[in-house]
Amino acid sequence: MKINFKELNEIIKKFRTRPLKIYSVLTPHTGYLREIKVKEGDKVFGPSGKWLEKPGTPLFVLEREKNLKTINAKIDGIVKNVRQELLNKFVEAEELVLEIEHPLSQEEIISEILLSTLYTIKAPETARYILSPSLAQKIEKQGLGKVRVKKGDELLIMSFMKREVPIYLGEEGIFIVYKLYFSPFEVVPAEKPLIGLCPEKDLPYLEKIIKRIKEKWS
Repeated sequence: MKINFKELNEIIKKFRTRPLKIYSVLTPHTGYLREIKVKEGDKVFGPSGKWLEKPGTPLFVLEREKNLKTINAKIDGIVKNVRQELLNKFVEAEELVLEIEHPLSQEEIISEILLSTLYTIKAPETARYILSPSLAQKIEKQGLGKVRVKKGDELLIMSFMKREVPIYLGEEGIFIVYKLYFSPFEVVPAEKPLIGLCPEKDLPYLEKIIKRIKEKWS
């Protein structure tokens, strides 16, 4: 596995032209859509406070079994594509209600570029995950971007329904643990990224690109 730097340059060009990301806001479960609290073009905000204890801007209200639940924004941005036709209709789980156009910061752009570039270990199931004790110890001692792993190394432990399942690296080659996409013991949906790995021989080139973005791209 090798980083495709031609493809990486195309991804960078795309973000330079349009440094935005569209977030789809879906219904978390079935129910009746009783109220839409925002309109096209409204600016909304995600959670705030030191511990993100203050919920984001209210977006819509969903009723299930006579219980009302307000769905709040999880990201800052501008409201787009509000589906007013769903108002007072029964909706299925994961129904698109609206979109939020979010302007990406430099840090977020780098994160998106890495997500598109690195070899990612994804969650095989919706479950809680932790780093393997040996890998966690190495990262704590050496830091991200320093720890080497190879095929067969234990990377993670999946905890689900009182069972713990180790997850091993199955790709051939030597990799550097470059990015973590989860917090220990949080529930991660299936197919979401957990760890981003960079082939060891590609690391100097990737770091040069990231450094250049930080220096020249505000």
